[in-house]
Parts: sequence; structure tokens; C-alpha cells
Amino acid sequence: MSDIKAFVPDVFFELIPITNLVSNQEYQRSLSRRHIERTVEHFDLFQINPIKVSRREGQNYVINGQHTIEIIAAASGSRDTPVWCMVYDGLEYLHEASIFAEQQKFTKSLSAFEIFKANLEADSDKHIVIKDIVEQCGLSLATSKSKAIGGICAVGSLLDIFDKYGYDGLERTLRLIVKTWEGESASLTSSMLRGMALLIATFGDSLKDDIFAERVGTISAREIARTAKERRAGSIGYAETMLLMYNKKAKSTLSMTRLHMPHKDEVL
Repeated sequence: MSDIKAFVPDVFFELIPITNLVSNQEYQRSLSRRHIERTVEHFDLFQINPIKVSRREGQNYVINGQHTIEIIAAASGSRDTPVWCMVYDGLEYLHEASIFAEQQKFTKSLSAFEIFKANLEADSDKHIVIKDIVEQCGLSLATSKSKAIGGICAVGSLLDIFDKYGYDGLERTLRLIVKTWEGESASLTSSMLRGMALLIATFGDSLKDDIFAERVGTISAREIARTAKERRAGSIGYAETMLLMYNKKAKSTLSMTRLHMPHKDEVL
């Protein structure tokens, strides 16, 4: 049996005032003031992790957590605020740099779907409403590996559309896509969702859902995607392509120029 101590870090935990911590070693990233300010606005004590510290030559050098200490200092209004630190004794500078360089190497980030699912478990009203809209439209939330008809993997786009256009904007976006392509997987990509939302936000009731489904539905979602990528990158290329198909052979057309006008709710 292996020595269990080989799997237990030789550290101790200590509350250390931020003013007694030294950061900004050469091996660390530059501080992002934008990240600090954004996080302070949504400060959550339960999201704070212990600071990884090397006690060397009487100084407490931050190996990992320099953004965390700046966030806490800004949120609390004092650099005398203590933070929990996981302290290593006797490390050399080169070892500290190596720890910093390797610490994210085998870390697996949460996927957008995993984060969305966790918010559902936390009874987030917004996430529950979005899930309800998806299911009311005959669709389902799906992981990126799923190829099932009617499965939406682009949960980040669902959140963005809901935040920018509200319940009605997201509901109409999904219903029109289903009406047009019957849940084909290529019709539920991020760019397609965002392009459709932009069309709806731009033209409102001037865009007729029945006419759209009849005209644009004759073209597969995959073909829409191919043409869109040739026209312009991102959701605007999809919106342009679908508008071209919608206007084809129509006596009265919707203006392509309006898609490019500043829109306070435009999905990026």
C-alpha cells in the first residue's frame, strides 16, 4: 500500500491580512482590472478559494490567487482584510514558478451545459424559465456530444437571447426555427439562434412567421450555414442569408440595411 502522506500536501492553513501578502511575481499573469471590477459587482463569499502561498525568507509570496486578494480588498475596502491561505514552507522561487505553470494543466473547465445544469439545480428562476421555453417549443437541452433532433447545445446563446430580448424574443426565435426546420440539429446552432433572434428583433411583426417558414424552409439549415459563412462571419451572416431567402420573389421586401443599423438589443 502506498504511503498516504505522498498524497497529502505538506501545508498549513492560516488567516493572513492581504497587506502581508506579496504578489505580482514575474511568472504570474498581469492583473485584469476589468475582471476585478466585474467580480466585485457580483461578490459572493462562497466563491472565494484559499490563496496558495509560499513562505520564503520571511515573506508570504502568492503563488495562486492574486486576483482573489485584489477582489476581496476592493469589496471589503481594506487591505487589512484577512484571507485564508494554504501556506507552503521552504519552496524555492523556481519551484513556485513551476507550480504556477502546471496548476491548470490537468484542470477540466466546466462546460456551458454543466454550468446551466448546476443553475437549474440551484433553482435559478431565469434558467428554469429558459428550460421551460425550450421544452414548450418541443425541444430539449443537450450536451455538445448529442446529435439528437431537437437538442440544443448552445445554452450560452439561449441565455444571451433571453437577457437581450426577454421571454417573447427567445420563445419566438425557437418557435420559428422549429416551424421552419422541425428541430434539425443544424438549425439549432449558436449562430443560427442568434441570427434568427436578430432578424426578429430588427423587423418585429413585419417579419411574417408563416411566410418565413414557407420560403426559407425550402432551404436546409446546412445550406443556410454554408451560404452564411461565405457572406459574413457570425450571426449577421446567418441573418442576411435568411433575409435574402425570405425576400426572394416577394413584391414587398424587408430592408437588408436595417440589419446593419445600430440596435440597442443586438445579439453579438
